[in-house]
Amino acid sequence: MTPRFVVFGAGAVGGVIGARLFEHGNDVVLVARGEHRATIKRQGLRLAGPDGTRTLAVPVAGSAAELELSGREVVLLTTKSGDTAAALDALGAAAPPGQPIVCAQNGVENERLALRRFANVYSMVVQMPATHLEPGVVAIHSAPLSGILDLGRYPAGSDAIAGEVAATLDASGFASTARPEIAPWKYAKLLRNLSNAVPVLFGLDAEAEAEGLVAAAEGEGEAALAAAGISWTPKEQYLERHRRYVTRRPVPGYERIGGSSWQSVRRGRSSAECDYLNGEISLLGRLHGVETPVNDLLCRLAGAVARGERPAGGLTVG
Repeated sequence: MTPRFVVFGAGAVGGVIGARLFEHGNDVVLVARGEHRATIKRQGLRLAGPDGTRTLAVPVAGSAAELELSGREVVLLTTKSGDTAAALDALGAAAPPGQPIVCAQNGVENERLALRRFANVYSMVVQMPATHLEPGVVAIHSAPLSGILDLGRYPAGSDAIAGEVAATLDASGFASTARPEIAPWKYAKLLRNLSNAVPVLFGLDAEAEAEGLVAAAEGEGEAALAAAGISWTPKEQYLERHRRYVTRRPVPGYERIGGSSWQSVRRGRSSAECDYLNGEISLLGRLHGVETPVNDLLCRLAGAVARGERPAGGLTVG
């Protein structure tokens, strides 16, 4: 029996996942806040994609307390990492300890936080070019598939829930596989996310100029992971799966600009999430005796931009 899906955090990633599941006939409820929640409640969630724009009457709640969770649902946790602790506090007060929690988030800290409160935690690797910049609207920039959503139990293993979730997502416009060893894929994604600070610090056109800086950050990341005894999926294997299933397509009226960290800053959030990306490498470096000056600096400066202490895009790579 296909479970009811609770998408906790209906931003770019959560909004697109929830919308695709809903339009393929699944039982879905979104959890959103502020004007975004109010707009969805008032007029539905608008999903823009290469195949057109439609408005979906997806149910939306403002808190976990409104959900009446029984433990038979699957909670897709799609908040930014800085919001995970608060989300888990709310879920812990509303859901039984056996509630399945799927961490569909960047970074690798969310699963550890979830496992402190819940026994059934799953890790999801999200490869999906999505945008959320205005209340009530999300855009997906890939077709015919919307992206890749592979998952597995945390820290390892697979089970019937993982298989069922993967099959449902696979039938709802995504490429999704249940992997008994999901952690190496999650760490491969972490290494790719070390470049998230680039548009925040240097602007949206700095990708080519920042190639050397990104390579240095990734090199530090690999050294820190190796020192910690952590394995990761090779870059080419990770990118090959991305190339196979993620096909960028234009969305009329919704240009794809910037990744998740840039979008957070653009929406006025006080965190660019880099504490859980570049900061994860800094943490591992400090624990295992590896110098990580590039990631340290990217993390510190991205935080300053998010707090409004520096202008977004105001620095040069030099």
